[in-house]
Amino acid sequence: MNVSRPAVHPVEAPPVTEAAVHGPRVRMKDVQGMPGTKGGLFLRLSQFSFAIISVSVMATTSDFRSATAFSYLVLAVGLQSLWSLTLAFVDIYALLVKRSLRNYKAIRLFTIGDGITSTLTFAAACASAGITVLIGNDLNKCAFNHCTRFETATAMAFISWFAMSPSFLMNFWSLASQ
Repeated sequence: MNVSRPAVHPVEAPPVTEAAVHGPRVRMKDVQGMPGTKGGLFLRLSQFSFAIISVSVMATTSDFRSATAFSYLVLAVGLQSLWSLTLAFVDIYALLVKRSLRNYKAIRLFTIGDGITSTLTFAAACASAGITVLIGNDLNKCAFNHCTRFETATAMAFISWFAMSPSFLMNFWSLASQ
């Protein structure tokens, strides 16, 4: 029997790439407000500016040490301003070198730090608001105290906390999605 045989031509195997071994890498889209983005930098700078305004207004009053809540506000918002300024510098660096801050340890540090400072700031703002209401409405002693400055500092602390909340939630979401 005379059977023709097919000709076999050698074919080179495609080069092995990382995508072939591990599958294609899918990167999560950078959501504005996360660390290392322009939105994240804007949030950090707004947190810092409102915290500094709050500390400055409260520290310029002569009798803020008369209530422990006001001293606590200065301490908590001062800590938040340092934290926000530090992370603003980290965001600026990440934007300049075009790096993403997707490191698990860094995100965990940002999340814990944001959670602690936002809780302290919120508690201090609530305590200061209570003392401000007590002085202004219940005791009617605004003539002897700096009620307007106390209210302004407390309002700036709340606004700083409002700016801190999206940062914490974005970091927490990024941490949970890894």
